[in-house]
Amino acid sequence: MQGVFVRELGAPPLNLSEILRYAGMRGTPDDGLSALLDSCLAEVAHGLCYRVCFLEHGVKMTDTGVDFGYMQVDSADLARCLSGCDRALTFVATVGPLPDRMIARYGRVAPTKALLHQAIGAERIEALCDAFLDLLRAEQGISLCPRFSPGYGDLSLTVQGDIFRALNPARLIGVSTTDSLLMVPSKSVTAIVGIKKEQV
Repeated sequence: MQGVFVRELGAPPLNLSEILRYAGMRGTPDDGLSALLDSCLAEVAHGLCYRVCFLEHGVKMTDTGVDFGYMQVDSADLARCLSGCDRALTFVATVGPLPDRMIARYGRVAPTKALLHQAIGAERIEALCDAFLDLLRAEQGISLCPRFSPGYGDLSLTVQGDIFRALNPARLIGVSTTDSLLMVPSKSVTAIVGIKKEQV
Protein backbone atom coordinates (compact mmCIF):
# COMPACT_ATOMS: atom_id res chain seq x y z
CA MET A 1 0.00 0.00 0.00
CA GLN A 2 1.38 3.40 -0.98
CA GLY A 3 1.34 6.57 1.09
CA VAL A 4 -1.37 9.22 1.20
CA PHE A 5 -1.09 11.97 -1.42
CA VAL A 6 -2.62 15.47 -1.46
CA ARG A 7 -3.71 17.44 -4.52
CA GLU A 8 -5.02 21.00 -4.72
CA LEU A 9 -6.94 21.78 -7.90
CA GLY A 10 -8.12 24.96 -9.54
CA ALA A 11 -11.80 25.80 -9.54
CA PRO A 12 -13.71 23.48 -11.92
CA PRO A 13 -16.10 25.12 -14.43
CA LEU A 14 -19.43 26.15 -12.91
CA ASN A 15 -22.60 24.36 -13.92
CA LEU A 16 -25.42 26.81 -13.21
CA SER A 17 -28.15 24.36 -14.14
CA GLU A 18 -26.79 21.88 -11.57
CA ILE A 19 -26.79 24.58 -8.89
CA LEU A 20 -30.44 25.31 -9.63
CA ARG A 21 -31.23 21.59 -9.61
CA TYR A 22 -29.63 21.18 -6.18
CA ALA A 23 -31.71 24.17 -5.04
CA GLY A 24 -34.88 22.44 -6.27
CA MET A 25 -35.55 25.13 -8.86
CA ARG A 26 -36.72 24.23 -12.35
CA GLY A 27 -36.77 26.20 -15.56
CA THR A 28 -34.99 29.41 -16.43
CA PRO A 29 -34.48 31.70 -13.42
CA ASP A 30 -36.03 35.16 -13.57
CA ASP A 31 -33.90 38.30 -13.36
CA GLY A 32 -34.30 38.56 -9.59
CA LEU A 33 -33.16 35.00 -8.93
CA SER A 34 -30.31 35.30 -11.43
CA ALA A 35 -29.08 38.43 -9.65
CA LEU A 36 -29.33 36.69 -6.28
CA LEU A 37 -27.39 33.70 -7.56
CA ASP A 38 -24.72 35.97 -9.02
CA SER A 39 -24.44 37.69 -5.64
CA CYS A 40 -23.98 34.36 -3.84
CA LEU A 41 -21.37 33.20 -6.36
CA ALA A 42 -19.46 36.46 -5.89
CA GLU A 43 -19.42 35.92 -2.11
CA VAL A 44 -17.60 32.59 -2.44
CA ALA A 45 -15.63 33.19 -5.63
CA HIS A 46 -12.26 33.58 -3.91
CA GLY A 47 -12.90 31.70 -0.67
CA LEU A 48 -13.38 28.11 -1.76
CA CYS A 49 -10.55 25.59 -1.74
CA TYR A 50 -10.40 22.46 -3.89
CA ARG A 51 -8.38 19.87 -1.96
CA VAL A 52 -8.20 16.10 -2.11
CA CYS A 53 -6.19 13.52 -0.19
CA PHE A 54 -6.10 9.97 -1.51
CA LEU A 55 -4.64 6.52 -1.04
CA GLU A 56 -4.11 3.80 -3.66
CA HIS A 57 -4.44 0.24 -2.39
CA GLY A 58 -5.19 -3.33 -3.34
CA VAL A 59 -8.62 -4.92 -3.75
CA LYS A 60 -9.25 -8.49 -2.61
CA MET A 61 -12.74 -9.95 -2.64
CA THR A 62 -13.92 -11.80 0.49
CA ASP A 63 -16.99 -13.91 1.23
CA THR A 64 -18.86 -10.86 2.55
CA GLY A 65 -17.28 -7.90 0.77
CA VAL A 66 -13.82 -6.46 0.10
CA ASP A 67 -10.40 -6.37 1.79
CA PHE A 68 -8.42 -3.19 1.07
CA GLY A 69 -5.46 -3.95 3.30
CA TYR A 70 -6.09 -0.97 5.55
CA MET A 71 -9.69 -2.09 6.20
CA GLN A 72 -12.12 -4.92 5.48
CA VAL A 73 -15.60 -3.95 4.34
CA ASP A 74 -18.76 -6.05 4.44
CA SER A 75 -20.66 -4.77 1.40
CA ALA A 76 -22.03 -6.79 -1.48
CA ASP A 77 -22.88 -3.56 -3.35
CA LEU A 78 -19.31 -2.28 -3.16
CA ALA A 79 -17.96 -5.69 -4.15
CA ARG A 80 -20.14 -5.61 -7.27
CA CYS A 81 -18.98 -2.08 -8.07
CA LEU A 82 -15.32 -3.18 -7.82
CA SER A 83 -15.79 -6.41 -9.76
CA GLY A 84 -12.78 -6.99 -12.02
CA CYS A 85 -10.55 -4.51 -10.14
CA ASP A 86 -7.40 -5.45 -8.25
CA ARG A 87 -6.56 -1.84 -7.29
CA ALA A 88 -8.63 1.07 -5.99
CA LEU A 89 -8.41 4.62 -4.67
CA THR A 90 -9.93 5.90 -1.47
CA PHE A 91 -10.17 9.68 -1.31
CA VAL A 92 -11.50 12.56 0.77
CA ALA A 93 -12.31 15.82 -1.01
CA THR A 94 -13.46 19.21 0.27
CA VAL A 95 -14.21 22.74 -0.88
CA GLY A 96 -13.62 24.07 2.63
CA PRO A 97 -15.74 25.72 5.35
CA LEU A 98 -16.99 28.79 3.47
CA PRO A 99 -20.30 27.26 2.23
CA ASP A 100 -21.17 26.28 5.82
CA ARG A 101 -20.44 29.82 7.01
CA MET A 102 -22.64 31.33 4.30
CA ILE A 103 -25.50 28.93 5.03
CA ALA A 104 -25.31 29.78 8.75
CA ARG A 105 -25.07 33.53 8.04
CA TYR A 106 -28.19 33.63 5.87
CA GLY A 107 -30.21 30.79 7.41
CA ARG A 108 -32.63 33.07 9.29
CA VAL A 109 -32.27 36.45 7.62
CA ALA A 110 -32.23 35.43 3.94
CA PRO A 111 -33.34 31.79 3.51
CA THR A 112 -33.25 31.91 -0.30
CA LYS A 113 -29.60 32.95 -0.18
CA ALA A 114 -28.93 30.16 2.33
CA LEU A 115 -30.58 27.68 -0.06
CA LEU A 116 -28.48 28.93 -2.98
CA HIS A 117 -25.27 28.69 -0.93
CA GLN A 118 -26.23 25.11 -0.03
CA ALA A 119 -26.72 24.35 -3.72
CA ILE A 120 -23.48 26.07 -4.76
CA GLY A 121 -21.56 24.04 -2.20
CA ALA A 122 -23.15 20.80 -3.42
CA GLU A 123 -22.34 21.58 -7.06
CA ARG A 124 -18.78 22.63 -6.21
CA ILE A 125 -17.88 19.48 -4.26
CA GLU A 126 -19.37 17.23 -6.96
CA ALA A 127 -17.48 19.16 -9.63
CA LEU A 128 -14.26 18.79 -7.61
CA CYS A 129 -14.67 15.01 -7.36
CA ASP A 130 -15.29 14.74 -11.10
CA ALA A 131 -12.34 17.01 -11.93
CA PHE A 132 -10.00 15.07 -9.63
CA LEU A 133 -10.88 11.73 -11.20
CA ASP A 134 -10.63 13.19 -14.71
CA LEU A 135 -7.15 14.46 -13.81
CA LEU A 136 -6.03 11.01 -12.64
CA ARG A 137 -7.39 9.41 -15.80
CA ALA A 138 -5.44 11.89 -17.94
CA GLU A 139 -2.21 11.75 -15.93
CA GLN A 140 -2.04 8.00 -15.40
CA GLY A 141 -3.95 6.69 -18.41
CA ILE A 142 -6.25 4.60 -16.22
CA SER A 143 -9.92 3.67 -16.42
CA LEU A 144 -11.98 4.14 -13.26
CA CYS A 145 -15.23 2.68 -11.97
CA PRO A 146 -17.99 4.96 -10.64
CA ARG A 147 -17.21 6.30 -7.16
CA PHE A 148 -18.90 4.68 -4.19
CA SER A 149 -19.32 6.48 -0.86
CA PRO A 150 -19.98 5.32 2.73
CA GLY A 151 -23.70 5.38 3.47
CA TYR A 152 -24.61 4.42 -0.10
CA GLY A 153 -26.32 1.08 -0.72
CA ASP A 154 -25.27 -1.44 1.91
CA LEU A 155 -21.92 0.26 2.63
CA SER A 156 -22.15 1.36 6.25
CA LEU A 157 -21.36 4.94 7.23
CA THR A 158 -19.15 3.47 9.97
CA VAL A 159 -16.56 2.81 7.23
CA GLN A 160 -15.94 6.55 7.47
CA GLY A 161 -13.96 5.98 10.65
CA ASP A 162 -11.56 3.53 8.99
CA ILE A 163 -11.05 5.87 6.04
CA PHE A 164 -10.28 8.83 8.29
CA ARG A 165 -7.81 6.82 10.36
CA ALA A 166 -5.99 5.71 7.20
CA LEU A 167 -5.93 9.05 5.36
CA ASN A 168 -5.86 11.55 8.26
CA PRO A 169 -7.73 14.24 6.28
CA ALA A 170 -8.06 16.44 9.37
CA ARG A 171 -4.32 17.10 9.26
CA LEU A 172 -3.89 17.04 5.49
CA ILE A 173 -6.91 18.96 4.14
CA GLY A 174 -8.87 20.14 7.18
CA VAL A 175 -11.75 17.64 7.14
CA SER A 176 -12.90 15.95 10.35
CA THR A 177 -15.95 13.98 11.48
CA THR A 178 -18.52 14.43 14.21
CA ASP A 179 -19.44 11.67 16.67
CA SER A 180 -22.21 10.69 14.23
CA LEU A 181 -19.60 10.41 11.41
CA LEU A 182 -20.86 13.44 9.48
CA MET A 183 -18.10 15.45 7.86
CA VAL A 184 -16.98 18.94 8.82
CA PRO A 185 -16.90 20.96 6.56
CA SER A 186 -20.17 19.50 5.27
CA LYS A 187 -19.28 20.12 1.62
CA SER A 188 -16.84 17.22 1.65
CA VAL A 189 -16.96 13.74 0.14
CA THR A 190 -15.35 10.39 0.92
CA ALA A 191 -15.38 7.78 -1.82
CA ILE A 192 -13.83 4.56 -3.08
CA VAL A 193 -13.09 4.21 -6.79
CA GLY A 194 -12.01 1.01 -8.51
CA ILE A 195 -9.15 1.06 -11.02
CA LYS A 196 -10.09 -1.14 -13.95
CA LYS A 197 -7.57 -3.72 -15.11
CA GLU A 198 -5.88 -3.02 -18.40
CA GLN A 199 -7.22 -5.05 -21.29
CA VAL A 200 -4.63 -7.48 -22.64
